[in-house]
Amino acid sequence: MIDLTFALYYAALGIGVGFIAGLVGVGGGGLAVPAFTIIFTAQGIANQEVVHMALGTSMAAMIFTTFSSMRAHYNKGHVNTILATKMASGVIVGSLIATTIASAVNGVFLALFFSLFMLYIAYKMFQPNRQKTNLRPHKTVGNTIVGTLIGTVSALVSVSGAGMIVPYLMNQNFDVKHAVGTAATVGFPLALAGTAGYLINGWQHTSPGQLTFGYIYLPAAVLFSLTSYFSAPLGVACAAHLPAKSLKKILGILSLLLSLKMLMQVIENVSG
Repeated sequence: MIDLTFALYYAALGIGVGFIAGLVGVGGGGLAVPAFTIIFTAQGIANQEVVHMALGTSMAAMIFTTFSSMRAHYNKGHVNTILATKMASGVIVGSLIATTIASAVNGVFLALFFSLFMLYIAYKMFQPNRQKTNLRPHKTVGNTIVGTLIGTVSALVSVSGAGMIVPYLMNQNFDVKHAVGTAATVGFPLALAGTAGYLINGWQHTSPGQLTFGYIYLPAAVLFSLTSYFSAPLGVACAAHLPAKSLKKILGILSLLLSLKMLMQVIENVSG
């Protein structure tokens, strides 16, 4: 059984990350992964594979939220189903490749890659958005290849990929609404494939008594999913009344700082 204190931590994390994700319109993987790593370490879960466990749990927690987001955008007619299907085939392959690689890589290197990725995301959040007409948009092969690359990176850092898919689709001459809606749709199969990959590749670490299955700690995934599902709409409702662009920059910096904290903690655990 999970300790009540840690159960409250996971529920509170879901509330906070869900609200922020709804508020600024980006996924919460940048916050969830380092937070899970820190809490798992305090709880004494998977000391040697704590980063792997954080990545897998974060990916599993995204299944419910990405499905809800996909359905909402589809009902609004903001999804290009043809392109979403092309990219989905790529992200599924990429996610499975990434989780296989991640299972064989030391947690320190995963934490380092995650920190570098968050540095890039923080940098991009301070750059102005520029959209130009692309006279030669990609076709099926190009979209599938890009989907594979995005799926690989997304699964390695356990994010929905929206931060990469939306700019790509806008470069493919999509308007913002359809870019966001299609990206949200691609995020669901990415979450499914990533979760399956972390489950299968980490199966030797399964401990039903501790409620860990592969690289997924079930209580954290469930509590985070449930609370973030209810808090995300509150963030969306507040978005019109708060400076979302400025908050997005703050989120980028916060994600970077948390990832660096995670990296330092993982290095300390290994050296200790």
